Amino acid sequence: MTGGRYELAQVNIARLLAPLDDPLLADFVANLDPVNAVADAAEGFVWRLKTEDNNATAIRVFDDDWLIVNMSVWKSVETLVAYVYGPEHRAVLRRRREWFARLDEASTALWWVPAGHRPTVREAEERLLHLREHGPTPYAFTLRETFPPPGEPFTGPQHRDFAGCEAE
Repeated sequence: MTGGRYELAQVNIARLLAPLDDPLLADFVANLDPVNAVADAAEGFVWRLKTEDNNATAIRVFDDDWLIVNMSVWKSVETLVAYVYGPEHRAVLRRRREWFARLDEASTALWWVPAGHRPTVREAEERLLHLREHGPTPYAFTLRETFPPPGEPFTGPQHRDFAGCEAE
């Protein structure tokens, strides 16, 4: 845990296989509100990027109309992991190849922010680019290889094995 001084920001992006109003994406769009409601009620959830539509599908990332972004802030790595691998989110996650193209580069990044800070899309882009160029570091890391918040003892990155789980 972070002791309240820092919170965990996460971003993930996905490349759509079709426009959001295409029948191919109907199940994905139908699941947005229920899955977001689970996140909003999850232990450790702090904030998520959204528009008046209650999601972030209208927000562009990397100036690419085919990329959608999801960004949120959590109290800890553990609370984010509990949500990501919870039954509601995993049910949708298992179907991601029906709706999104496989990306050859990192599409998810995590980083620590001061408590109360709400990251911008530009910050998220910088963290993803850093992760792609340098791999996991304290500046940008993954769920599989995490780093402690600033000021906490560092004995090396923590490695998690998600064998049998679908997330990254």
